[in-house]
Amino acid sequence: MARALMRIADHRFAPTLFATALTLVAVALFARLGVWQLDRAGEKEKLQTQYARGQASVVELTASNAKSLSRYQRVTARGRYDSARQILLDNMPSAMGQPGYRVVTPFELDSGGVILVDRGWLPMGPSRAQIPDIEVGTESRTISGRLDLLPRPGVRLGPAAGAEAKNWPRVMSFPEQATIERALGRELLPGLILLDADQPDGYERVWQARADFGPERHIGYAVQWFAFALAAVVIYVLLGFKRGKELDERSR
Repeated sequence: MARALMRIADHRFAPTLFATALTLVAVALFARLGVWQLDRAGEKEKLQTQYARGQASVVELTASNAKSLSRYQRVTARGRYDSARQILLDNMPSAMGQPGYRVVTPFELDSGGVILVDRGWLPMGPSRAQIPDIEVGTESRTISGRLDLLPRPGVRLGPAAGAEAKNWPRVMSFPEQATIERALGRELLPGLILLDADQPDGYERVWQARADFGPERHIGYAVQWFAFALAAVVIYVLLGFKRGKELDERSR
């Protein structure tokens, strides 16, 4: 039975317990989703700021400073490629959405340590059984690029595919750094270098801050969720008011 909590003219505010509970759950859910979208907007703004800041200066990457540099920092590195043990990142589309691989090559720094270098995207062959030729010279060189993280899936359902293969180049799908370290048998410096487009021995390279869309859309989604929460309250209030006669009849 609904109990009158407020009266305006011949209308009384007497929502049912079920309506009250349902509204509270809906408002809490919509508000939580709105806050989550605002958090996502903040993350995107941070990525964009890091990307812009990284463009401003170039730092020489060494074994001693690799762990202190921020994501998207522009760097140069002196060393040589390990052409014998390379990785093809599977399920990596091109800038135009064509299926293919991203070529990741270990780079041994002259200062010590090894870091991965993403040399760009190339299309797969006529079949997955035909591995493309990605051999690269092993002479000493200086490369330039931008620091980033290994690609990550939206949802990780299990261990990286191809992690237990024995041949090289090795095809892997969204491997974690620890997985690659086990395959190589050595520790790696964090992250990887996205090779600059003007550097030799690379493939298609169209680098950008990894964001499917900007913070503005997340803010728009947040406004929608908060609007849903407000709408739930308005509907609850409107449906909760009943004519006094109707309430009296229900209470009999």
